[in-house]
Amino acid sequence: MTAAIFTLAFGISLPAMARAPVATGDAEIARCIRSAAHGKPWLERTLWGLRDQEGGWIGAAVVNSNGTHDLGPLQINSWWVPKIATLVGRPETHVRHWLQNDACFNAEAARWIFLSGLAAAGDYWKAIGVYHSPTGWRQLRYAASVSQHLRRRFGSQIW
Repeated sequence: MTAAIFTLAFGISLPAMARAPVATGDAEIARCIRSAAHGKPWLERTLWGLRDQEGGWIGAAVVNSNGTHDLGPLQINSWWVPKIATLVGRPETHVRHWLQNDACFNAEAARWIFLSGLAAAGDYWKAIGVYHSPTGWRQLRYAASVSQHLRRRFGSQIW
């Protein structure tokens, strides 16, 4: 895959992600979430709900019981690394590093994962659950928790 395909898939160019990570914390994450939403308020809120649920940070690599790691601010599971590496045509080591240390790459990947789930499931809350797990009962629990985070951040009239 070429950088142009990456730009289409994630909405930003590779050179912007290849830069050294900027660890400016929440301000950087907020900027990246806003950018990843591509001007869609509902998508920006969704990404905030996922971020609030996941509680990740720039540089995060949280070990899971199954040997995978949750990476970066939106805690992208390392299971996704080979798939994203193929999509962007870059080595898995680069993709893993970017997911962990580049808040914008992480937010764009989260956007892609969520929107892929939405396209497949055709249901917003199912896609929220799929972001977390392929297991039905875990999806339901996760979606309920994200819903609570959304209400806390944006109020009961979120949509």
